[in-house]
Amino acid sequence: MALSRIEQVGLQVLKGHQWLYEKTGGKVGHKLLFGNPTLLLHTVGARTGQQRTNALTYGRDGDAWLVVASNGGAPKAPAWLHNLRANPDADINVGPRRTPVRARVTLPDDPDYARRWEIVNGVNANRYTAYQKRTTRQIPIVELRPR
Repeated sequence: MALSRIEQVGLQVLKGHQWLYEKTGGKVGHKLLFGNPTLLLHTVGARTGQQRTNALTYGRDGDAWLVVASNGGAPKAPAWLHNLRANPDADINVGPRRTPVRARVTLPDDPDYARRWEIVNGVNANRYTAYQKRTTRQIPIVELRPR
């Protein structure tokens, strides 16, 4: 699926946002773009064993952070989901605070999925509904709970 010019520019903006978030140690970047709360997810590459970091918008459900493995509605899930399936122990930065978490992947057959979809979709102005329409794969929600 080829990206439109607007989507290409959007990806560059997101990369700049993540760079700023990382370089300031979380002091800048938590709510930089459009006011959406953003965390940094730190995983270990499933194949490489190298540290990986992704900036992701999130919703809250009790003490859990919820992130969506949408990959913009692409046919393939994002690499960070593969990494979490291989090793569910990760860290997140919410602002400057780093927290160790354990990931649990949920799909629409999970009893909490619909309610959680409303949480994360609402935080992101219904963006995930549009992404789900672009793909036939079921987009997972990943629960990140403190360990």
